[in-house]
Amino acid sequence: MRRCLTSLWWLLLLAGGMAAAHPLDYRIDTVHSQVLFSADHDGYSRPVGRLAIARGWLRFDPDDWSASKVVADIDPGSADLGDKGWDGAVTGHNFLDAAKFPSAHFRSTAVRKTGEHSGTVEGELTLRGVTLPVTVDFTVNRVGMTLFGFETIAGFSGRAKLDRTRFGMTAFPKAVGTEITVRLEIEGKLDRTAEDDYRRAARKAAAEKARAPAQH
Repeated sequence: MRRCLTSLWWLLLLAGGMAAAHPLDYRIDTVHSQVLFSADHDGYSRPVGRLAIARGWLRFDPDDWSASKVVADIDPGSADLGDKGWDGAVTGHNFLDAAKFPSAHFRSTAVRKTGEHSGTVEGELTLRGVTLPVTVDFTVNRVGMTLFGFETIAGFSGRAKLDRTRFGMTAFPKAVGTEITVRLEIEGKLDRTAEDDYRRAARKAAAEKARAPAQH
């Protein structure tokens, strides 16, 4: 019901001629958003895995891209390469070390428009406790209202490259490529409380993490 009321509020806002109130905030739809990664496997192939986005939000101003922003938490323990053994190896201590570092965090520091539908996001990625700058090249696919549900969606595709050794993942440098290609497919749902909801969810997750050792 809350989502329906929020969507109706935005619909009335737009219909009332207040669409110039940019930028607008979107809640990242974790169902329709994906983080795909791939690395060279000893020269034979580049297997692809998938990571889930736990939570996130973005701000997008179609008139001024520099006012845009994105914040997201990724779940390293969700790594899926289609095989339980390989999943365990990637989430284990040699690579993502999800047991010790159960969350990765990205926040943008600058957004620039480079073409009619393309841009770059400069940001910081915290992975395995290491924070480093990352550049994401992205495309704005579509911003519009869905046919059902009166929801406004913003869709983006992005690409980035990471050196895994800089995040402490130095195991098997010959068998597994050190350069990781990351592909992002992101959908956001228009939601004026997206930022506040994210912060509450992040605080709750942090509190649960802090309590976890006492439960063992």
